[in-house]
Amino acid sequence: MNPFDTISAPIEQTIATGLARIATVMRSQAWARAFAEGITPTQSDILTLLSTRQEALRLSVIAEELAITAATASEAVSTLVGKGLVDKGRASDDRRAVSLSLSLKGKELAASGGDSGGLLAMSLLALTPEEKSTLLSLIVKLIRNMQERGEISTARMCVTCSYYRPHDDPQFPHYCNLVGAPFADRHLRLDCPEHAVHTQKVVPIRKVG
Repeated sequence: MNPFDTISAPIEQTIATGLARIATVMRSQAWARAFAEGITPTQSDILTLLSTRQEALRLSVIAEELAITAATASEAVSTLVGKGLVDKGRASDDRRAVSLSLSLKGKELAASGGDSGGLLAMSLLALTPEEKSTLLSLIVKLIRNMQERGEISTARMCVTCSYYRPHDDPQFPHYCNLVGAPFADRHLRLDCPEHAVHTQKVVPIRKVG
């Protein structure tokens, strides 16, 4: 037995520590961006979320997507509405419910704010195309596992979509029935606007490597 087997922390713990450090850096960058825009990181996250959706969102959906309390989401949205960055409307499926969308001013701010993950994106350039594809597949698998345990909200990922099915091709192991074409690991989406909720048990993710 290698002596490091007894003195090293479990690999799961080491990986978790590494991911936590990356998250800390990204959060710090988000704070800097939000401060420059005169808003809080939570408000910035709401603007980013709304900018990625074609449809208006309810307050409960925003709270669930960002893993924050309804009270926190309500306070942040009220501030954004007061700043003229978010518009309130009525939900199309329930006129009693409020829906939220970006105002023109909010869209301009979201578009000009830059990418809060810019530092990480730059670091990812050091990886080979194969390493990036593998990493994306593993991230999808981790998110899928967490959402199946109810730890995070259901993401609009390819592998949880009713249009998705596995494809018997090592180079293109996935297939989208909406597009009508197979695709590779590097094409996997974490937040697809065309995502359709699966009415049956989701298809298992194939093993990576």
